[in-house]
Amino acid sequence: MSTSSSPAMSATLAADALLDSKRAAGQHVISMASGEIGVPVHPSLAERLAQAAHRNSYGPVAGSAELRTAVAGYWQRRDLEIDPDLVMCGPGSKSLLFAVLLALGGSVVIPRPSWVSYAAQAALAGQRTISCPVLPGQGGVPDPDRLHEEVTAARADGHEVRAVVVTLPDNPTGTFASSGTVRRLCAVAQRLDLVIISDEIYCDLVFDSAAPPISPAAFAPERTIVTTGLTKNLALGGWRLGVARLPDGPLGHTLRDRLLGIASQIWSSPAAPVQRAAAYAFQEPPEISRHVAALRGLHQKVARAVAERFTAVGTRLEPVRATCYLYPDFEPLRSRLAARHDVHTGAELTSLLLERYGIGVLPGSEFGEPASGLRLRAATSRLYGESDEQRAEAVRSPDPLSLPWIRSNLDRIGEVLTDLIGSSNRDSCSRTAPSTPPHPEGPVS
Repeated sequence: MSTSSSPAMSATLAADALLDSKRAAGQHVISMASGEIGVPVHPSLAERLAQAAHRNSYGPVAGSAELRTAVAGYWQRRDLEIDPDLVMCGPGSKSLLFAVLLALGGSVVIPRPSWVSYAAQAALAGQRTISCPVLPGQGGVPDPDRLHEEVTAARADGHEVRAVVVTLPDNPTGTFASSGTVRRLCAVAQRLDLVIISDEIYCDLVFDSAAPPISPAAFAPERTIVTTGLTKNLALGGWRLGVARLPDGPLGHTLRDRLLGIASQIWSSPAAPVQRAAAYAFQEPPEISRHVAALRGLHQKVARAVAERFTAVGTRLEPVRATCYLYPDFEPLRSRLAARHDVHTGAELTSLLLERYGIGVLPGSEFGEPASGLRLRAATSRLYGESDEQRAEAVRSPDPLSLPWIRSNLDRIGEVLTDLIGSSNRDSCSRTAPSTPPHPEGPVS
């Protein structure tokens, strides 16, 4: 068997496996490498899944009519009207994103930095990726001016560029682009005839729910595909259920036919019991909406508390506005890290944090950044507890930072960062650090 083109294991899943092995060997580790949301399943969803356990037929390839209607209602409540016939369901949004790339073909533009699997999926599909930088503090959306330059240059070199991927809000930065930037990107996509693939899996986890990011589908509905799922907002990663909203027009109908063919050959249909529970979740009954709001508040409090510990030692960090991700840059501390630890790259820094301190994070190079950079991505969603009881208490608590197990994690992170930098002129991170500076577009609630 040839291994020349074998794909590497997802960096997040590989890091999880390594951390699990260290934990099994008796080492104390703090996992901030994976973005899995570690909280229990809401009881009403577990009940509906159990009630549907007898559903063992394949069902429609695109997903049940019940689920697609519920998903269409979910988007309609967000001012994105859609015919349920143009909703496509699959076993996770990751699978749907890959299927969309296969269906579109051609080269694809991705943001820099961006989620670890975009480039890997394009490579699996035999496609070329063009990495385009984002604007400061507006992760997930390529700089529109640079997008125009990169696509024009690539096409001049003979590459057929067909699509651009955006993430709203963003993984890895925990930020999102302004409506003006999204509008400008849509204008460039229209001029260049690009399909926009908008990964909106984190849209329900924006801290200021009154000011969510604007989907490209609001500005360029005829060319925007939107994907989401229940992995993040309801912590249902293991249930594997994702959905895609296709454009209402010729492109959407052509894509639907292609996606049905791809799905029928790969996964046949999403798991029927999961579809039943997911249909209920996408209807957003009051208890589910309250649960999502509680998770959003938990992410906000813990992510910002961890952010304070990073900024207290001198890292650069854009204010986190959504999700459970931080993307600190240790560049201001490069000379100190080199002198104290002989660390010169992000990979060396993450290795040091893991081997010496038991802290698992990922280097920026896994997200498309240069290997020489000193950016790290830290996910805070595994800090909520070691058991379902602790994690459930974290969701319920009005003050999760006061819970002993969360406080212990925060104190340990502060101690590690202080020891790592060896700073005598910074306040200890185990104490309350200065607040994160306001976002350039205004205060963040």
